[in-house]
Amino acid sequence: MISRFHFPGPLPDGGEVALPDDLAHHALRVLRLRDGEPLVLFDGSGGEVEARLVVRGKAGFAMLGERRLFDRESPLRVVLVQALAAGDKMDWVVQKAVELGVAAIQPVQAERSVLRLAGERADKRRAHWQQVAVSACEQSGRNRIPDVAPILPLAYWLGAARGREVWVLAPGGGEGFPSGEQPAGELHVMIGPEGGWTEGELAACDAAGVRRVTLGPRVLRTETAGLAALAVLQARWGDF
Repeated sequence: MISRFHFPGPLPDGGEVALPDDLAHHALRVLRLRDGEPLVLFDGSGGEVEARLVVRGKAGFAMLGERRLFDRESPLRVVLVQALAAGDKMDWVVQKAVELGVAAIQPVQAERSVLRLAGERADKRRAHWQQVAVSACEQSGRNRIPDVAPILPLAYWLGAARGREVWVLAPGGGEGFPSGEQPAGELHVMIGPEGGWTEGELAACDAAGVRRVTLGPRVLRTETAGLAALAVLQARWGDF
């Protein structure tokens, strides 16, 4: 399998480009790629470029070939609104959601979120999650990178979300996933934290016109629920 790398900047049409240090390190030292081996580069603007690795000492370069306009994006645009979860659960959610074709990820601070982030810590964690999304695109073949948005308080996000198509996963308190026509535009799916949504938060969702839905009689963990929802939606209206 040919290795794929995200190139952090616009790729020119043909010629040779120097690989950034971290990209070159990963290709040469981690993956042990050799001079002349094929690779694929993408810059996030759509499409990908066939290339050949050129090694000069400890530096890496890429001789660019043809740009291929492959689009592996789902026709269904789902934004995963994920309440902050502790440990490495958020990394897992971001990685797998990108593999499943999510359009964007919006982290929100819920009342029962164990993880609490603000200021510089929040910025650093968001940057980390964005890099997780980049790596997931490299692995899964996506050529456009979903955005991991800045962390927002739930109430603030709900206020800005009025008028959008928003579903909240509410175990035991919602209808099954609708099976009618595909929602027009983006669909936002809200997933609660480890302890679930509070009654006050669900009431705020009701007031904002959010639709309560459920995946069935079993209660799923926060790191499972969003991924299960994405799989169902991709099978119903996406490209599964």
